[in-house]
Amino acid sequence: MKRVLRIGGTLLAGAGLLAAAWSLTVWQWQDPFTALYTSHQQQSLEAAYEHGDAAYLPATRVRAPVRVQRRRVARAAHRYRAKLKTGDAVGRLRVPRLHLNAIVVNGTDGATLTKGPGRDQRSYVPGEGELIYIAGHRTTYGAPFANIQRLRKGDEVTLEVPYGRFVYRVSSSAIVPATDLARLRSSGREEIALQACHPRFFATERYIVYARPVSVLPRGGTVYRVSGAST
Repeated sequence: MKRVLRIGGTLLAGAGLLAAAWSLTVWQWQDPFTALYTSHQQQSLEAAYEHGDAAYLPATRVRAPVRVQRRRVARAAHRYRAKLKTGDAVGRLRVPRLHLNAIVVNGTDGATLTKGPGRDQRSYVPGEGELIYIAGHRTTYGAPFANIQRLRKGDEVTLEVPYGRFVYRVSSSAIVPATDLARLRSSGREEIALQACHPRFFATERYIVYARPVSVLPRGGTVYRVSGAST
């Protein structure tokens, strides 16, 4: 009986150590098994996005006043959002501070977010002059926003879509209850919101980082700065 108890105790201790090691691995990096799945999905999304990007036909490249380029971008953005379906590749998100280079998928339901950071379909796309709300995991499925708390004011966030490249800079952050759906309402100005669960391993709150536009490079156009841009 004592031997059985010793063996049982040893097994329990070993299981405890393995569980602790696994938790530490996920805390420091991410869940490697779900990360493999997301990596495969990202490859598929990238292929789909690159295909759509190559097929995109921009307006004739001519020098035009900023106000004209803005109107063209807004029209292109509205058409683009209208065509997006759940699970589609939206664009390429780059956040140097987070070492993030990922394809944003359209949608934020549980299944869609396993593929990468997702655009909430109640929000907009770059160039519409409204809120672009992007959510992502912190510990599983590639953990794109694992270290979202490291973002600082002035950090660069870039979102590339077929009709242009949009550069933003972090302006602020907030921790809000998970039930605060008011954060999804656009304030009538262009802004990216990057959102992840907070604290890690829990979903009681949301950590949100906001970034405001700095410049736009329209497809077939020339770079222009956004008036009132965050510096």
